[in-house]
Amino acid sequence: MKAAQFSRFGGPEVLEIVDLPDPHPGPGEVRIRVRAAGVNASDWKKRQGLMDEELPQTLGHEAAGLVDEIGEDVSGVAIGDRVFGASPYGAAQAEFAVLSLWAPIPGTMDDAEAAAVPAAAETAARVLDQLGVTDGSTVLINGASGSVGSAAVQFATHRGARVIGTGSSLSHDALRGLGAEPVAYGEGLSERVRAIAPSGVDRALDVAGKGLAELIDLAGGPEYVVTVADFLGAQSYGVRFSRGDTGRADYALAQAAGMMATGDFAIAVGATFPLAEIREAHRTGESGAVRGKLVLLLD
Repeated sequence: MKAAQFSRFGGPEVLEIVDLPDPHPGPGEVRIRVRAAGVNASDWKKRQGLMDEELPQTLGHEAAGLVDEIGEDVSGVAIGDRVFGASPYGAAQAEFAVLSLWAPIPGTMDDAEAAAVPAAAETAARVLDQLGVTDGSTVLINGASGSVGSAAVQFATHRGARVIGTGSSLSHDALRGLGAEPVAYGEGLSERVRAIAPSGVDRALDVAGKGLAELIDLAGGPEYVVTVADFLGAQSYGVRFSRGDTGRADYALAQAAGMMATGDFAIAVGATFPLAEIREAHRTGESGAVRGKLVLLLD
């Protein structure tokens, strides 16, 4: 199969499309013929050598496509079903991918939209669980307009929470559409939040990677704040840093699929690229020039 890979660390130029053996599902897994695969910031961090040391490395943890092989002990899915899901093997940016978690793609949703969901949905559900966000909570989401942030807004409002979301002025209409009360990020954030929530907030989630001191002040202590973007800041302030190796919200894909079917959940796709243009996808992602999720398309 054709797959994205790099055999040395560096810029986008180290990425290659190579031939690799076709993967096959083990017990509790399915294989899909990939139609679309999500691109995440972790992809270029890996490519730069900031996460894993071994070489070569393949890329991709989320994809959408057609089921074409089913492993043992799997039920509720058939050959030819359209699904989106998560691969534990980091090789989903390829013609075939093995998924350990999956959910059906609602009939009205295209493959690119579906492939944009898994990582954002799982991360958002996991951190909301860790924060204990429930009906009646007031939660501040710092960086609410990105993929993870917007997923968190939608899940939190679905739980019955009041959501205050930070973002640029250009994102405020979109945040309102998702159910959040938007505030501008940056200097003076505490004052702007307290203007609409005088007693502060119950919980705070940092997706932006900055502003932890203000989030701690607004939430009433570091134990009420979780970050997914500021590892060093978390260590400095005693804030919990959330990552998937500490437990995953496996239910998130099924919940997202149900909400997607009723029009209550979506992740905005900013741009799509053919698999062969993965270098350009990385350049675009690192530049921050495109708002929304980047997705690779396969025939």
